Amino acid sequence: MTIQSEKKNPLETEPISRLIWRYSVPTTLTLMVNYLYNIVDQIFVGQGVGITGMAATNIAFPLTILTNAVALMLGDGCAANMSLYLGKKQQREADETVSHTVTLLILCGLAAGIVCGLGAPAIVRFFGATSGSYREAVDYMRAIAWGIPFQMICPALTAVIRADGAPKYAMKCMILGAVINLVLDPVFIFGLGMGVTGAGIATVIGQIASGLLFLKYLPGMRAARVRAYALKPGRKHTFRVLAFGFPSLLTQIMSALVQIVMNNLMTRYGAATRYGSDIALSVYGMIMKVYQISHSMFVGVSSAVQPINGFNFGAKHYGRVQKTYRTAAAISLAVSAVWFLIYQIFPAGIAGLFVSDDPLYTACAVHCFRIYMMAFFLYGLHMTTASFFQGIGRPVKALALPLSRQGVFLIPLAVILSTSYGMDGALAAAPIADTAAFALSVILARNEFSGWKKAGMV
Repeated sequence: MTIQSEKKNPLETEPISRLIWRYSVPTTLTLMVNYLYNIVDQIFVGQGVGITGMAATNIAFPLTILTNAVALMLGDGCAANMSLYLGKKQQREADETVSHTVTLLILCGLAAGIVCGLGAPAIVRFFGATSGSYREAVDYMRAIAWGIPFQMICPALTAVIRADGAPKYAMKCMILGAVINLVLDPVFIFGLGMGVTGAGIATVIGQIASGLLFLKYLPGMRAARVRAYALKPGRKHTFRVLAFGFPSLLTQIMSALVQIVMNNLMTRYGAATRYGSDIALSVYGMIMKVYQISHSMFVGVSSAVQPINGFNFGAKHYGRVQKTYRTAAAISLAVSAVWFLIYQIFPAGIAGLFVSDDPLYTACAVHCFRIYMMAFFLYGLHMTTASFFQGIGRPVKALALPLSRQGVFLIPLAVILSTSYGMDGALAAAPIADTAAFALSVILARNEFSGWKKAGMV
């Protein structure tokens, strides 16, 4: 017990900025590598298959988000509970939480893979496939369905391993899968002429390799252990994992729902523009893939502060929790500003990575990037704030932020504005939602800390 306490003591004593750096960089790189699966597929498919192939991989992208949603619910919920239990010196409860999560993760992965493999035709129609991309979208989804159990293992165990104090190990696991995918994509797409199906197979092989390496870590966990007696999920710990992880689930589900709604709006209203529905759909999908790279930085910072906040809140070091939030908020807003400039200045160069010989595609990409990312300099704060509330055991407040940005602001505004302003109206919903989510984050965080001050906690 003394050894474990010494290993976790830096969460109480080490400078906040150093802790955030140490935890966020490996996590950010891990997520970036994970998103590279989709970006690499998109680039190779764009160069080897064309715009309809890109549209097909875009149609399947919400599936990736949804499976990651379940994985992050289990992983983040487990990590948050584990950190709180360790901060309270409740070792048995931490062990049982990890053990329950492993079983839940395996069962959910198998179920999701079966459903997506069998239901691919209906799913791609619902996700907004055009007549030109339907067949390729079904083929791609059926291919990647085989890797869903391993795809879910990666983000879920990343959170658990990070809470165990080994974020670099998770990064190595994800890099292995990305390298395998990068090598095999051109082999299957160009060498064997398998098109989008080959891209899916390359992705699955990379996910299997990463997933197996993640599983290899579990027997050697340091802060908590997988116990055989606790592998059968019980009500208490399962409920706590789901409750603490639900904000992560909702965030991802809302992201998938945004993608589905926007796919359908791009298909419908893009047809009325000079770009056409296939170009509009493929461009929006490309933007979302690139967006995930910047998004990974915010998730990295938010996930990094979760064990810091969880441990210190459990140990009643409330001033340290407050300082952690303020530091993370400043970092997130600085990152938001940098990416805002990139998206506004270099949209044509970004688009050229995917399709290099179509001026109409490039023009559409520049147009969409500049509208959709108009207020991106405000983006990071709502994620940092949601993670803060999740880490201190306030799941309802953590839930309010992703629900409001995606479900209350972005989706309804996209539908309403598109009826009057077409494709541009749908795109303009994003900067409005970013501004509203920023304001709500400031209000919720200020009210929380005011309550602490009144209660004499800080």
